[in-house]
Amino acid sequence: ASAAVAFGLIDRPSSSTPSGPSMMSGATRSSGSLPSSSPAALRPSGTVVNVSLTDSGGPMGEGNGPMHPGAMGLSADQSSVPHGTVSFVVTNAGAVKHEMVILPMDSTQVAGTRPLGGDAKVDEAGSLGEASNSGGSGSGEGIEPGASSRVTVTLAPGRYELVCNLMGHYVSGMYRQLKVT
Repeated sequence: ASAAVAFGLIDRPSSSTPSGPSMMSGATRSSGSLPSSSPAALRPSGTVVNVSLTDSGGPMGEGNGPMHPGAMGLSADQSSVPHGTVSFVVTNAGAVKHEMVILPMDSTQVAGTRPLGGDAKVDEAGSLGEASNSGGSGSGEGIEPGASSRVTVTLAPGRYELVCNLMGHYVSGMYRQLKVT
């Protein structure tokens, strides 16, 4: 599978000159943006997937006890999209910071089964982009409760896993498969 990533919502073809190292065979990442005052900067391009990030409230280990499978969630309004440009609009409906990372899946992989490292996170090698910038696009320090972030990528046909990869969130249920046809 291959994908190109554009941090920021841009209204131009994804054939811009890629920069940076290849994440996997045929994958490129480009950084392009428009001034925030531009209407195109505010309009998602391609297929739009709305993602909601939820939790049971409070940091891990507080309130109702430690997080456990199912204590948090990541839902998307579509489980399958056509290949090409896909814009993810990610809203944190929970009470703690979250993020959304796009990871490729191989043909036999099952969503939610990635091994955890000692930091209670999954390996992000091959990541195709993320939404973790409150009120903006691309990478940041996490999406604050009640805020949104976005990322636009070009996805090849295949299967991808959308995950929150903050400490302990993946194992607590923050993952979802997305099929690209």
